[in-house]
Amino acid sequence: MKLTGSQILLESLKKEGVDTIFGLPGGVVLGIFDALYHEKALKVILTRHEQGAMHMGEGYAKVTGKAGVVLVTSGPGATNTVTGLTNAYMDSCPLVVITGQVPTQMIGNDAFQEADIVGISRPCTKYSFLVKDVKDLAQIIKEAFYIATTGRPGPVLIDLPKDVTFAKTEFKYPDKVSIRSYNPTIQGNKWQVKQAALSIAKAKRPVLYVGGGVVLSNAYDEIKELAELTQIPVTMTLMGLGAFPGTHPLSLGMLGMHGLACANWAVHDCDLLIAVGARFDDRVTGKVSEFAPNCEVIHIDIDPTSIRKNFKVDVPIVGDVKSVLKELNEVIKNSFIGNEDLKALRKPWMAQIGQWKKERPLQYHQEADVIKPQFVIEKLYELTKGNAIVTTDVGQHQMWAAQFYKFNQSRTFLNSGGLGTMGYGFPAALGAQAAFPEKLVINISGDGSIQMNIQELATAVVENLPVKVAILNNRYLGMVRQWQQLFYENRYSSSYLDQSPDFVKLAEAYGAVGLRASRPDEVEGVILKALKVKGPVVMDFVVDSNENVYPMVPAGGSNYAMVFEDPKPVQEDKPARLADPDSILTA
Repeated sequence: MKLTGSQILLESLKKEGVDTIFGLPGGVVLGIFDALYHEKALKVILTRHEQGAMHMGEGYAKVTGKAGVVLVTSGPGATNTVTGLTNAYMDSCPLVVITGQVPTQMIGNDAFQEADIVGISRPCTKYSFLVKDVKDLAQIIKEAFYIATTGRPGPVLIDLPKDVTFAKTEFKYPDKVSIRSYNPTIQGNKWQVKQAALSIAKAKRPVLYVGGGVVLSNAYDEIKELAELTQIPVTMTLMGLGAFPGTHPLSLGMLGMHGLACANWAVHDCDLLIAVGARFDDRVTGKVSEFAPNCEVIHIDIDPTSIRKNFKVDVPIVGDVKSVLKELNEVIKNSFIGNEDLKALRKPWMAQIGQWKKERPLQYHQEADVIKPQFVIEKLYELTKGNAIVTTDVGQHQMWAAQFYKFNQSRTFLNSGGLGTMGYGFPAALGAQAAFPEKLVINISGDGSIQMNIQELATAVVENLPVKVAILNNRYLGMVRQWQQLFYENRYSSSYLDQSPDFVKLAEAYGAVGLRASRPDEVEGVILKALKVKGPVVMDFVVDSNENVYPMVPAGGSNYAMVFEDPKPVQEDKPARLADPDSILTA
């Protein structure tokens, strides 16, 4: 039996186990949406903007581990996906994005709503397809899902001209796919794994540096086993939070620009650094020449291009993190000294780390009348008992969430790590909620970030996605203000948001519930009330406008030299610089 291109697309998606599509219709994809009208196995979540659809797809993908699927029209619909594509590419998130295209005979003629999305998207996708013949469609879809979800995951785009969606052919979906030029390495080299085990056995001051690759590889159990087996403390990147329990005695928390002091000092003084699924991002390393300066480095990653790209490595191991860690744990268990011997070997190191934890814990001062943003995060953690999927946007609130909410499970903290996309958190929360309707999903945002995709409140209400939004409302683009205070002598150029809306009334205008806390003693009541509401809620917390995120490593500075508090006022109205002024050019 022959099917149209639209029907082939939907049948192929079902073969891939897709159950939810995030998207927005337009002229050239009306045939696909018409086919979806009678389709019961594929739920369509109609978003209010294509960028919102992209971040919802990412949220769905990050909590499930499956590819998120997005369907949009041509021209502006397609170009509106570019930020989401880049964000997913930077964060290694599996997405299959289907864009409509003008009919094949019109391509290149500047037709209405035509854009060369394949050309535009090439730098920000893992691969992009243009379907010219309906006979190729099923094979291309199979390859798209294979590429998106294997190796280092990423977004794949399929550009589908209108005439292809109406053309007919016999439908046969491939059972498997083989691409000659694309063969990700899964198993690590056995000799290198053994070298890594030897280094671990003799190290006196080792540190595990865990990134988002551990989350993507579902290697939660393996990294925990390695840490406990070898008694190695664990620090995590922003993307790696949740890959190892944040409340575990071996956890050092996050490292890097706003990382914990104990984590940054441990990495600086270690004699062995084991990087697992991490890419030595500049927000982690600070001044590269002074990052982990006197140690041997083992780097495990499935992407060979990530190894030695930013940092010298002594023992590179290319392979799937989960597979390599399984092999490494077996070698250690079968070959080397026992757990108690390793405990004794590293006792002085753990004592030093314990001392650092006592000397420089995370801290803030909660006053009687003004809400501190850290206090809100701590209350959210306390009242949810850590049992929530948390998303953030980008800025100060993102760092406070990373510092003060303890993530004990993988795939429970979603944020824009690589690209730093404001407007990401709320639609990502909706995608996560669509994947797991029964779970509690909280979006922590700022009054600047939330306004970049606030229109998706309509999606939340219509689709009954009961996400709880906690806005840390400081009336500023907070991180911009912090940098202007510290590095631009208090010149707050275009960072004050004097026209922000009344978020309670705005929530109500969309049909959601709006709540506000203006004093510290109102915070707990607002959170408890929000948690009891069955639908979406916007909580507006009016917080201290002048609070800054600490610790902080000035851009381009050494992680060892962190700043822990606001600089003291200086004479002649000339604030002190915290770093070489030229270094801010690298931010």
